[in-house]
Amino acid sequence: MKKIGFLSFGHWGGHPGYSVKTASDALLQSIDLAVEAEKIGVDGAYFRVHHYAAQLASPFPLLAAIGAKTDKIEIGTGVIDMRYENPLYMVEDASAADLIAGGRLQLGISRGSPEQVIDGWRHLGYLPEAGETDADMGRRKGQVFFQHLDGVGFAQPNPRPMFPNPPGLLRLEPYSPGLKERIWWGAGSNATAIWAAQQGMNLQSSTLKEDESGKPFHIQQAEQIRLFKNAWEKAGHARTPRISVSRSIFAITNDMDRMYFGHENDRRDQVGQIDNMRAIFGRSYAAEPEQLVKELAKDEAIQEADTLLLTIPNTLGVAYNVHVLESILKYVAPELGWK
Repeated sequence: MKKIGFLSFGHWGGHPGYSVKTASDALLQSIDLAVEAEKIGVDGAYFRVHHYAAQLASPFPLLAAIGAKTDKIEIGTGVIDMRYENPLYMVEDASAADLIAGGRLQLGISRGSPEQVIDGWRHLGYLPEAGETDADMGRRKGQVFFQHLDGVGFAQPNPRPMFPNPPGLLRLEPYSPGLKERIWWGAGSNATAIWAAQQGMNLQSSTLKEDESGKPFHIQQAEQIRLFKNAWEKAGHARTPRISVSRSIFAITNDMDRMYFGHENDRRDQVGQIDNMRAIFGRSYAAEPEQLVKELAKDEAIQEADTLLLTIPNTLGVAYNVHVLESILKYVAPELGWK
């Protein structure tokens, strides 16, 4: 394991136990948490994107703000639902945020997941093309976004422009060198992991995937990662890909941890239906550090990945989440090979 980051869903609400009451709280505390996480040595700050919900939805203002207030932590998403995006405008947003951050963006994109409303992307003016499903649309728009990060001109210049143009076709501006190598695809199945490898995108695999064999979640996820690696090698890409997995992991080091997460220590994988697909949801881990190390050492997918994203309870506030992350870095991560 080379890198450890956190993944926040950015929830807010009026629950009495929440320290995040409003959208403003969620955004400002996300910035503060990234700043504090960098101080204690966390490698990445990642944020989930959900629409029509009391959660983070528009990632680029947040990523740019974090980039301006930090120096070295990776800043990313897990994932942006491409069904909701204008891929060319997103190239401009992503490139601008990456330049502000000094080339630290690690953007996870995907065809999307079940949302709060029916076909919510339709309200934003997006429709599948003839013969497409919404999943097809998400993948197509992901390809368009990925393609135009290369900085190659494609647009015919106006012969009478407002400002002088360079020769040749024009590209989108600003251009951020290297960003294309820092795009990840969130794959929910073996087939989409193989597809991502063929495209040349890195792989994000979350705590949910299609149940394709009935095996335990971590074994299915490890098999998915191996298929991705094999497809990447066959595609002949020059660089080595990045691969992340997400986990809910809590080291119980005090009574507050035990109160919040002591009940999680007997959790098991769960199977259910999602988007008309039989899906398997990975278990949570919560135990004293010594026990956590033993359990996580058996997780095959963590061994196959280079990056571990820790899902955090953002509603419990910045200070407590710093404690959650610091406990993992101090007591658990070094025993799993993180340095």
